[in-house]
Amino acid sequence: MSTAASQDVYARLNELGITLPPVAAPVAAYVPFVRSGNQIFLSGHIAKKDGKPWVGQLGKEVDTATGQAAARAIGIDLLGTLHAAVGDLNKIRRVVKLMSLVNSTPDFTEQHLVTNGCSELMVQVFGSTVGAHARSAFGVAQVPMGACVEIDLIAEVQD
Repeated sequence: MSTAASQDVYARLNELGITLPPVAAPVAAYVPFVRSGNQIFLSGHIAKKDGKPWVGQLGKEVDTATGQAAARAIGIDLLGTLHAAVGDLNKIRRVVKLMSLVNSTPDFTEQHLVTNGCSELMVQVFGSTVGAHARSAFGVAQVPMGACVEIDLIAEVQD
């Protein structure tokens, strides 16, 4: 990305009213991110509301729209971790892939719609060329701490 285009990342965050959060301390045996070559792998981030796990199961206590809001909140946390990993979001060349785990009942089938909350945010922040990504969205029986959604991210960085 050019310097002019890269300035748009932080301008877009500002326009969206997003303040990047600090990296959350790991609560188990892992690190928040790993760089391998020009790729950054972010560990799974769970949905949080008011600093605590955003708990519930899609199809039971949580509806699709609320799940989308939770996925968007995860997207903001992922951006904070990505910023910490690379020092400057202007260096992101591509959001490569998201993987979303949606805590859902066996009959809930809108995991893909829930995950859109994060996917759409990446496109809003980085634009369609850099922010559009491959992804997987799975329904799972449980997510750590009872959170409704967990998402991890892979991004390509330019030096």
